Amino acid sequence: MAVSIDHGRAVDWGRTSQDYAQYRPGPPEALYARLRALGIGLPGQRVLDLATGTGVVARALAGAGAVVTGIDIAPEQIEQARRLALAEGLQVRFEVAAAESPPFPPHSFDAATANQCVPYFDKPRMLAALRRLLVPGGRLVTSQFSWLPKVDAIAAASEALVLKFNPSWTAAGFDGSISPMPRWVPPDIVLEGFFWFDADIPFTRDTWLGRIRASRGVGASMPPEQVAAFDAEHAELLARIAPEAFTIRHRVDARILRFP
Repeated sequence: MAVSIDHGRAVDWGRTSQDYAQYRPGPPEALYARLRALGIGLPGQRVLDLATGTGVVARALAGAGAVVTGIDIAPEQIEQARRLALAEGLQVRFEVAAAESPPFPPHSFDAATANQCVPYFDKPRMLAALRRLLVPGGRLVTSQFSWLPKVDAIAAASEALVLKFNPSWTAAGFDGSISPMPRWVPPDIVLEGFFWFDADIPFTRDTWLGRIRASRGVGASMPPEQVAAFDAEHAELLARIAPEAFTIRHRVDARILRFP
């Protein structure tokens, strides 16, 4: 199933699931350590991971002992998530479902997580679903894991090339600004916790090629022949400006929202 976010240009994560599974790193362990300190992702806690993708967050939480269910609208993403969980020896339930209509009984979960996916949701419908699914006082964690093109020259150059091929892409130019309380949150949902930190994530030219190819602006929205042309030009660009191994500065942020 496709969604639309970039000026009407269709985005379908299923088209880039193999690259996504291989090249898109999840947030660093420091995110999960901070969340555990705030009561999220504890052993035995029942967690619903919305728009789980290939299950990067779901698998990390399950590895720490949480009882995790991940849902995504893209069957290809769920297929990769199941494969990766099996390879890691993790027990995670993955289902094809939308964040706005999870097919589970009331009060099935203690907490929900949503990493790098909230802009894709119909937020009132998503919140209505969570009011039903979470236990009273249940919590939603929204988080982002974003490179910083304003401080990282390699990320900025890669973004400029994406925009050359796909001017409709709206994710470029993140300046690091973060709002503790999103505007879409209604007044009865309380901000219980908020934090952010920066992390230098290691890449090689090859893995950064794959990471950008597996992004919304490239693999999830360009036709295959355009992806191939972009990838070739991106490889030439990196050969000129990047060493074989490097790091990309990312900003990680999370907020914990408590339901009434």
